[in-house]
Amino acid sequence: MILAAGRGERMRPLTDHTPKPLLEAGGKPLIVWHIERLHAAGFRELVINHAHLGHRLEGALGDGAAFGVRIAWSPEASALETAGGIRHALPLLGDAPFVVVNGDVFCDADFAALRVAAADLRADGALAHLLLVDNPAHHPEGDFRLDPDGLVHADGQPRLTFSGLGAYHPALFTGLADDTPAKLAPLLRAAMAAHKVTGRRHGGRWIDVGTPQRLAELDRELQHERPY
Repeated sequence: MILAAGRGERMRPLTDHTPKPLLEAGGKPLIVWHIERLHAAGFRELVINHAHLGHRLEGALGDGAAFGVRIAWSPEASALETAGGIRHALPLLGDAPFVVVNGDVFCDADFAALRVAAADLRADGALAHLLLVDNPAHHPEGDFRLDPDGLVHADGQPRLTFSGLGAYHPALFTGLADDTPAKLAPLLRAAMAAHKVTGRRHGGRWIDVGTPQRLAELDRELQHERPY
């Protein structure tokens, strides 16, 4: 699942008429970088949610055939936050664990490894597997602590930043009411308290494309290199 329902307030005025995942860097939309990497890792079935300017996303990506994938769209009348959006899309995602990617980050993560991690999740075991990165300058305090044994904790030091890429078991979300906004962090912290969240550190490239300045910097970098 690619999360693409956010309004992108920090990216205004760029997002007044363009959904944030369709903003371009290196000659292609941010979301297309994800789709291409997911396809290369063997993913063929994608779910994408949308709210703000969702018709623009559907018009640009269609059914996914141009990228070698099949896209199922999960429209939201108004943005349901991360966990709420995933809960709303569960009928499309099915009963097996799945991978979720924030549509507004740029990352060279190993999606094939994330797919393998997803297969290890169980309703009576680990419910989530998170990709964590070193804390960027704009988020120095981090989010979670990663143990050497791969368990993720909500407290303690040192802390890493959640990348917005993870794998989840549907059971993590089934307690949520449908069509109700809900954040992901409280669900993750509750699962961490029960030792049901694993993770790993990604030491490669990761950029939270959250401001016009960061988008412009990424675009300049990609214009002068082959990122993958």
